[in-house]
Amino acid sequence: MKLGFSPCPNDTYIFYALVHRKVAHPEPVEPVLADVETLNAWAREGRLPATKLSYAAFARVRHRYLGLAAGGALGRGVGPLVVARRDRPFAGARVAHPGEHTTAYTLFRLFMGERPFTPVPMVYSAIMPAVERGEVDLGLIIHESRFVYPEHGLVKLLDLGEWWEEATGLPLPLGLVAVRRDLGEARARALERAVRASLAYARDHEAEAWPYLRAHAQELADDVIRAHVRTYVNAFSLDLGEEGRRAAAELFARMERANLAPRSDLPAFLPPGR
Repeated sequence: MKLGFSPCPNDTYIFYALVHRKVAHPEPVEPVLADVETLNAWAREGRLPATKLSYAAFARVRHRYLGLAAGGALGRGVGPLVVARRDRPFAGARVAHPGEHTTAYTLFRLFMGERPFTPVPMVYSAIMPAVERGEVDLGLIIHESRFVYPEHGLVKLLDLGEWWEEATGLPLPLGLVAVRRDLGEARARALERAVRASLAYARDHEAEAWPYLRAHAQELADDVIRAHVRTYVNAFSLDLGEEGRRAAAELFARMERANLAPRSDLPAFLPPGR
């Protein structure tokens, strides 16, 4: 089974044991590593049988994919940030963002409402340098960028996670693991169990998993990798739970009201364990 995920430390941490067959799974897993927006685009095509993708992208492909309760990124204090060289108005700004179908960009669009701005999509790792050089006015940053933006001479203007939490009282859903519906519930449930076991294995064998994380995060300092994992891998990664499902439903509802996603009556997630 091909499984898509990003080279970010939270993903390589979660999937290390599964990829290296340290945990039980009825079929071999072939990792396909790609940038999150590439994974989002592939999900629109249904290219991979199982994949990590943004919640905002998932809202648009619920007819094709079913979400799993394990392996995701959701929580409090995990939100995308809007950064700039100095304080300035958001309206009319040129805004670098990590992709049209990322949760980060969707949150920014919900925050902006009818206020105008010029979107400038780019790979997330290029955003801070573009802001620093003055090529864009604002940068919408994700992943480990939240830990290092001051090194680029940038200041935080908005934490979209704080905005979401204040508006909803819920944790922020960023990304999840989903499987194509045509795989059937049995294979989806087997993968969910394996992903949960893989995360548990990584927690018990962090030193063993470290070279895999390090190999896919070569430009990051060790303390940034550790901070990334501590921030984005949490109890919701082990099990979405009722609160996580409510957070996802709230995001989907807001996207539907804003015409950013089609309405769906299909169950978004695999039913709780049977």
